[in-house]
Amino acid sequence: MDNCLEVKNLSKSFGNFQLRDITFTLPKGYIMGLIGPNGSGKTTTIKLILNMLKRTNGEVKILGLDNITDEQAAKSNLGVVFDTNYFSDDWKIPQVEKSISAFYPNWNTHKFSDLLEKFRILPSKKVNELSKGMQMKLMLACAFSYDAKLLILDEPTSGLDPVSRDELLNILSEYIEDGGHSVLFSTHITGDLERVADYITYIRYGELFFSGGKDEFIDSFQIVKGGHGELPADLSAKAFGIREFTTGFEALIRTQDQKQFAHLSAEPATIDDIVVFTNKIGGQHE
Repeated sequence: MDNCLEVKNLSKSFGNFQLRDITFTLPKGYIMGLIGPNGSGKTTTIKLILNMLKRTNGEVKILGLDNITDEQAAKSNLGVVFDTNYFSDDWKIPQVEKSISAFYPNWNTHKFSDLLEKFRILPSKKVNELSKGMQMKLMLACAFSYDAKLLILDEPTSGLDPVSRDELLNILSEYIEDGGHSVLFSTHITGDLERVADYITYIRYGELFFSGGKDEFIDSFQIVKGGHGELPADLSAKAFGIREFTTGFEALIRTQDQKQFAHLSAEPATIDDIVVFTNKIGGQHE
């Protein structure tokens, strides 16, 4: 399987923070969600991939190209969407096209025009007259107009209303349908990942906790529950955090440990459950 993005032993040290040996691969034609709590290293990882920060160790390849030695060629296949737009607020849409197209010899003006129509972006508008959702679409229209093979998005749905979020997720799903394009996006909105992501990379405290298939990630954990006075003494050794209530408790455990607690009720864990419980103080750290 061809990979669109390969990250190997990526590390960065600065201040009191260390990103250590982050390794994952994103195959062509798939969407990967990059998750983790605030300060875990998601944005640092993205900036290292984009060569916006100098790495301490490791390597990054975009479509087989090293992101440093082949930076220009690698970035010609890369589209980036941040949670805030990177255009001048006073630019009208034609000025956006003029500025961005200068960097991409394969820019397709007809495609850009078609995308503006599809996304309902009026060319007469200034950037600061567009809603946040429309600004996101404008950034995507630019990336699609030079046929970026890899999209990297940092918190793209943060602050969007439900309709705009739904439209953006549909756009990303359509983007990868041909099998030649891929998406890496970081988000705190795990419901978006449950809907569209094929892979999950989870960074916790600057270290890689998991990278692989979304279904594998979710299926690896269960929520077990019990009533008041039913908390097993040996559960704390296996649980990634325990919530106790006046009426009982719930805890996250690995699916492989469920037989040990078969007397407790169990239900599938969500991505949100996994992130919350694996970051509880006093939980199990592996």
